[in-house]
Amino acid sequence: MILASDLSVATLLALLAAAAYLWVALRHGALAQRTARACMALAWSGHGAVLALGFGLGGDAAHFGFGPALSMTAWLVVGIYGLETWFHPQLPTRWGLGAAGAAFLVVAALFPGHPLPQRGSVLLAVHLAMGVASYGLFGVALLHAWATRRTELQMRMAAQAPDGLPLLTLERLTYRLVTAGFVLLSATLLGGYFFGDLWSDAPLRWDHKILLSVLAWAVFAVLVVGRRVLGWRGTRAIQMLYVGSGFLLLAYAGSRFVLEVILERSV
Repeated sequence: MILASDLSVATLLALLAAAAYLWVALRHGALAQRTARACMALAWSGHGAVLALGFGLGGDAAHFGFGPALSMTAWLVVGIYGLETWFHPQLPTRWGLGAAGAAFLVVAALFPGHPLPQRGSVLLAVHLAMGVASYGLFGVALLHAWATRRTELQMRMAAQAPDGLPLLTLERLTYRLVTAGFVLLSATLLGGYFFGDLWSDAPLRWDHKILLSVLAWAVFAVLVVGRRVLGWRGTRAIQMLYVGSGFLLLAYAGSRFVLEVILERSV
């Protein structure tokens, strides 16, 4: 049971973080880059504090579900992208990230998920952290893939690229993130296979979540090999990134949404 004081702190932080995110989203055309990034950093810090409270930092039982998973993914995407702007100042502040961060904070507040089992809590926390981190890396890769595709189209139309970042640099960033996400996804699947019995009494079975996760892994494996061995780039590679990310989104967040909201089940 969540204490009232903890609930009020978490709610206040969520409202402040969502307000900061939305302010950047709504005023993206009027804000200087430095101001927009400072507001995003403030919102991101509050967002992280909300996630920490949801994971039991205040002494209550940790909760997790599709809402916190989406919220943490958005938090990681904003954080990774913000870190990239330090190394590549030409990258603009994406107002859509502010809108997504605010939306997923609200979703996580409405659907906080169910208490995590105490048994094997450390390994389970590591397992979940790696899985959501792979979500975050693929999320930023999708963002860069979209920017890459837009830049290609504008170059063909003889228009100036709006991001000011060379096309090849965008591509390198995209596939470095894909490779890192693939490594984390592989570790997550292996961890679930070897240590899943430490936090679940149910035997390993090929349910929809595992099947979709393996399908996502297979798509990303083909993409990584195709990129490194065959030099894949352009539309084919981006489409495979979209397909793999779609499978991955359905694997956990999608399946948990069906279980928690539609079927109202905890497992």
